[in-house]
Amino acid sequence: MIYLKLKGIWGASRKGALMKKGMRMVLILALFLEAGGIFSPQVLLADFEWRILKDLDLKISPLDVAPSADGQRLFILTAGEILVYSIPEERITDRIPVDKDFDRIAALPRADMITLSSREKKSLQIMILESVFKIDVTGLPFKGPQDAAVTVAVFTDYQ
Repeated sequence: MIYLKLKGIWGASRKGALMKKGMRMVLILALFLEAGGIFSPQVLLADFEWRILKDLDLKISPLDVAPSADGQRLFILTAGEILVYSIPEERITDRIPVDKDFDRIAALPRADMITLSSREKKSLQIMILESVFKIDVTGLPFKGPQDAAVTVAVFTDYQ
């Protein structure tokens, strides 16, 4: 039917020229597609390799986990406490007691801040963590009672 229309409008000689032109277009398009496949970057599918760095036996089910912003600690929320896992030391270094209703933990952009939330109580707490360093002062000179609640250490012999 299309042949008849073409023949009726342009004549038989026009049909042959159109077919040659169409064949050339298909050939040029095929060459462009092939050239595109040769010169374009190839998509490579890669496999993944992995290894387990540490397998922690917590003895209690974790509810949520959040890394610190500096990547040095991992906060593991369990029912009633937060386990603080030190990545460089590869061990749990501290336990922070919290309300048992908290079920989510999230780290904030600061390495010393985390948030706790409870769906049941519809509450949110922002917690700031401060490092406390223990200094062994046994055998060193001191002023005041030896069992005082606060110790002020003065480092004056720096060279």
